[in-house]
Parts: sequence; structure tokens; C-alpha cells
Amino acid sequence: MDKYGDLLTDYLPKGHTINAKYYSSLLVQLKDILKEKHRGKVTKVVLFLHDNAPGHRSLATQKKLAYMGLQCLDHSPYAPDLAPSDYYLVPGLNKQLKGHHFSSHTVAIAAAETWFDGQISEFF
Repeated sequence: MDKYGDLLTDYLPKGHTINAKYYSSLLVQLKDILKEKHRGKVTKVVLFLHDNAPGHRSLATQKKLAYMGLQCLDHSPYAPDLAPSDYYLVPGLNKQLKGHHFSSHTVAIAAAETWFDGQISEFF
């Protein structure tokens, strides 16, 4: 996300885990999206903040970030269940989806995306 809204949303396939290879592929997608959405606006460096998950802190990921010109901001350690998004982003989505039963992952993802699409840019 940036100040204009959501840049990239990825839904991890069932049974998969996020590792350095998977995360690096997301970084490539993000860089392409930044080039497209912010053409001419990115002049020097992109400051990037992510948490301290193992896939984010791996040497392979750090090399990919450096190669792509994304400058990582330090993030203090915290418990994964206390991510900043848990305090702002997720509660509204949880409230919207509460009590619904989805027939498939695809239907649940569509409901989440509909909710995100309905948020004003100031939300992000």
C-alpha cells in the first residue's frame, strides 16, 4: 500500500508458505506495479517497510531488494500476531466478513477485494 491505496494484494495458495523465493517474486511484481502506477514520480529511491518475518530478512530477499533499488527501513521486532495491520486494516475487514460462510477460497477472496475496493484513498 501507499498513500494512494493498495498496490499489490496476493493470496497465498492453500498449503504453501512464504519463503524467500516466493517473497522475492512478489517484490518483482511490486516493482513493476510501482513503475506503472507512479511513472515519472519515483526519482531517487523507494523506501520499503516490511516486518521481520524470516522470508523478509533472508539474504536472498535482501539481495533482491538491493538489486531492485528498494531501500528497506528498519522495523523493530514484534510478535507476528501483533502486526500493525491487525490494529487498523484487518478489524474492518473482519467486521465485514463476520458471519459469512464462503463456498470456496475464490469467493472469500472476491469478498475481501470488494471490501478493499470500497475504501476511500485516505483509508490507506
